[in-house]
Amino acid sequence: MAYPDRLLTAGEVVEYDMRPHWRMLTLPAVALVGIVFVGVYVLTALPPEWDPARWLVAVVLAVLLVWWVIGPAVRWATTQYVLTNRRVIVRSGIVARQGRDMPLARVNDVHFAYTVVDRLLGCGTLVVESAAESGQLVIRAVPDVELVQREVFRLHEEDDLRRRRSGA
Repeated sequence: MAYPDRLLTAGEVVEYDMRPHWRMLTLPAVALVGIVFVGVYVLTALPPEWDPARWLVAVVLAVLLVWWVIGPAVRWATTQYVLTNRRVIVRSGIVARQGRDMPLARVNDVHFAYTVVDRLLGCGTLVVESAAESGQLVIRAVPDVELVQREVFRLHEEDDLRRRRSGA
């Protein structure tokens, strides 16, 4: 899902539009396999005369699927990290949306961190700091985090140069 052009200001251009790294889906995938395996085993092991117990197991499995598989997958699919030539944008949620924008003009520092597993998978945590009251924007599971960090810095420099030329 691309970031809507109607939400951009005049002259603003999307440079990067990405979702969290796919590693955020590994635990839900493992949970899905486990729930299906355990569910099939338990439902086939119960005698046919234990019909109420089968329904109870099916309901518990459905709740676990929603809680551990569908919820995280929907959160991943509805989270968006966007870099424009003017700001850093983070949006998430379907019905109850949350968002945070940080103008590049206010960026003081951009750094990243990753664990050994993150490094092997090619993702990490990006921290964009500003002098504003809100302090820092921490963005987790960013694909190619080192590249994104350099791009935020480059875009910040270009925005600074643009503002100096225009006298803003």
